[in-house]
Amino acid sequence: MFLNSYLYSIAADMGGWELFQNSLWPMILGGIKNTIPLTFVSFVLGMFIALLTAVMRLSTTKLLTIPARMYVSAIRGTPLLVQLFIVFFGLGSIGITIDPFPSAVIAFSLNVGAYSSEIIRASIQSIPKGQWEAATTIGMSYSQTLIRIIIPQATRVSIPPLSNTFISLVKDTSLASLILVTELFRKAQEIAARTYDFMLLYIEAAMLYWVICFILSIVQDKIEHRLERYVAR
Repeated sequence: MFLNSYLYSIAADMGGWELFQNSLWPMILGGIKNTIPLTFVSFVLGMFIALLTAVMRLSTTKLLTIPARMYVSAIRGTPLLVQLFIVFFGLGSIGITIDPFPSAVIAFSLNVGAYSSEIIRASIQSIPKGQWEAATTIGMSYSQTLIRIIIPQATRVSIPPLSNTFISLVKDTSLASLILVTELFRKAQEIAARTYDFMLLYIEAAMLYWVICFILSIVQDKIEHRLERYVAR
């Protein structure tokens, strides 16, 4: 009896290893085709939204500050999953049909834009006021000062928190599986539905996400170390 149980466990382990090997490439392919592009596209668009929103928040004109505040408050006050469902299912129910991938891009971009705008705004406000005064003294306009003097300095300050936002976005893309985007986690779900080995496949998916985030963390450290050279000691 003991020998039979032992042989069965070995066979099960071999089957699990074979499943791990067979499922690894489809999941990596799902990451290459959808997870990574979804992350990069959403982040880039989110940065444009964030910069625009941050500048609006810093404006003294209420016509600009009020809409920016409402946008940030609405996004930060609602779950990302709900935002994703509103874009894909909600708009679809009123006749505005958007494919899964663009829907995910819209939802993630708006989410990243709101959170990152606060990071950028805080980074801009961290620059000493003397920088603004010095730029004004030599005849630079507000927009010139912002683009040439303030934003380059604020970029260095904002790199660490924005990098964390980017890494978080990689993990958040797993939510896109709920609107049928065939990304990494969606592939794991599809394979698990056929094999019923949910634990192995979900752990495998978690490992792949961890590897991606680990690599990005190394890149983040390299960038931060490089930018430290431009800090006055």
